[in-house]
Amino acid sequence: MSSSTSQQHGFRTVFRVVSGNFLEMYDFMVYGFYAAAIARTFFPSGNEFASLMLSLATFGAGFLMRPLGAIVLGAYIDHHGRRKGLILTLVLMACGTLLIACVPGYASIGVAAPLLVLAGRLLQGFSAGVELGGVSVYLAEIAQPGKKGFYVAWQSASQQVAVIFAGLLGVALHALLSPEQMGEWGWRVPFVIGCLIVPFLFLIRRSLEETEEFKARKHRPSVGEIYRSMAANWRIIVAGCLLVVMTTVSFYMITAYTPTFGKTVLKLDDVDNLIVTMCIGLSNFIWLPLMGAVSDRVGRKPMLILFTVLTLATAYPAVSWLVAEPSFGRLLMVELWLSFLYGGYNGAMVVALTEVMPPAVRTAGFSLAYSLATALFGGFTPAISTYLIHSTGNKAAPGLWLMFAAACGLAATLTIFRAGRQQAYVEAAGKAA
Repeated sequence: MSSSTSQQHGFRTVFRVVSGNFLEMYDFMVYGFYAAAIARTFFPSGNEFASLMLSLATFGAGFLMRPLGAIVLGAYIDHHGRRKGLILTLVLMACGTLLIACVPGYASIGVAAPLLVLAGRLLQGFSAGVELGGVSVYLAEIAQPGKKGFYVAWQSASQQVAVIFAGLLGVALHALLSPEQMGEWGWRVPFVIGCLIVPFLFLIRRSLEETEEFKARKHRPSVGEIYRSMAANWRIIVAGCLLVVMTTVSFYMITAYTPTFGKTVLKLDDVDNLIVTMCIGLSNFIWLPLMGAVSDRVGRKPMLILFTVLTLATAYPAVSWLVAEPSFGRLLMVELWLSFLYGGYNGAMVVALTEVMPPAVRTAGFSLAYSLATALFGGFTPAISTYLIHSTGNKAAPGLWLMFAAACGLAATLTIFRAGRQQAYVEAAGKAA
């Protein structure tokens, strides 16, 4: 097979793998975008802050199911194969989206409404617990030699397409519908569209083949063996969790939280906030594969250290500058800078996490580390940021939360390398085919 044919085959395979990843992130984005409308529909309260917090807490609750999904579905994938697991996660995600799209409001069915929305979010979270790990491991196992960082970065890059699409759809809806219509039923349209594209994504993902690396294994561990191996490797899973904190907090801050922050804190126009979010999605899409490729050349460690230090030094000053004189231009500039920091760090981080996990439990270990960080930190970033601003009166408080996340990433990077795992990075980084 020629190199050009091999490359075309690789591109087609990458597209099929990450297509379902699009739906996973699209669902999460539209919930974050329309958190205020969802709050009024399902969590009515005389206190606007309390209503919004309930909606954001439900958004975060979905992330609490991620560790369980990582353990259960991760073990399934490591035993039965990457392809079967990726199809299963897509079906579960679609069911959760359909539930949220169709549930009547609190005014129609009372307390059952928020409970059903919560059930939909929990189902989405259970599925997402292993989606990122399954996709990342699949890409790592099909990557051409010396290009693993570039290949794996497309897992995160595909999510940015969902951010851009959700933002474009939001701008179109605001142009076509009045604010009253958006609050009453217009916010449901993106969820319905997500349901409509499921059959197309399902057909694409069904065409996947199992990875050669998985098929070549002589022994496929049982579920019990996988769980015992994860327990034996708990230290690297904890370190991996801390490594992910930086990427998951920064991602949800600059995407899902931006429309809420822009509207409720900066008092900017809804359309302006959505346009900024679209620009962030495009920026992320550019930086992620680029930085993944750079990490193939220079190694993972220098990238991780550089971007955590830059975040520690600039996150709070940047947000403080923004809230001092809120404007569309300042919001765009600050978010683009944070996007650069996120893309630089994440481009190296995701592939690094696949490299340090033992092969037999690579999906389960990766997914558990990623989902724990998202459940404990990243998923609650909108709620935590809202609470910090409310309790301290400091509109720039989200910058402090991002600095904390960067400190976690820096500590984890130094710990993993000090633990004698440098060689795995050295061997994986910067090698030609």
